[in-house]
Amino acid sequence: MADMDAFRDEIAHWAAGGTGDAAAELAADLGLRTAVLLEGPSDLAAVEALAAREDRDLTAEGVAVVSMGGAMSVGRYAGLLGPPGLGLRLTGLCDAREEPFYDRGWQRAGAVRDFHVCVADLEDEMIRALGPERVEEVIRSEDELRPWQTFLAQPAQHGRARQQQLRRFLSTRKGRKIRYGSLLVEALDTVRPPAPLADLLAGL
Repeated sequence: MADMDAFRDEIAHWAAGGTGDAAAELAADLGLRTAVLLEGPSDLAAVEALAAREDRDLTAEGVAVVSMGGAMSVGRYAGLLGPPGLGLRLTGLCDAREEPFYDRGWQRAGAVRDFHVCVADLEDEMIRALGPERVEEVIRSEDELRPWQTFLAQPAQHGRARQQQLRRFLSTRKGRKIRYGSLLVEALDTVRPPAPLADLLAGL
């Protein structure tokens, strides 16, 4: 795991304008063949949680799951990790509104279009898959019932659908989206994961 963390650090350094020598060396040492480009750390947490749930070791499979810090960085990361750079196969996951950034990034990198699109975002997909009641159970199990009730009492939340309220709540505190990224996957039990997430893992 430390080697994969080191690879991610080197990729971030390279994307910020550094050299790619260390990243290339780590990619070779890890035997990487595929890079999964994700918008942010909450998506990474969900992908890793689903892989663990399916007893898969993505690093051992030669898969690097990379959080880019925003969809607008996809062109840079696709170029570094895809055919023009390390030559890895590219796949990924994005929000519907960010699909044009991914399209252009794949095209500029000369990569075959291979990424999965969430209707709104991954949190929205997870809430719809689980149902609002199950998501509220997860919130209660995390001792966040009081913050949730306080949030619902805000005038801005009156009249909004429960799914919209839950989606917004997950973004109201730093680190919450990341934590719930894995918690909601763990809560799936016998529920099929959202199609974009399930299809991403199935294609690796």
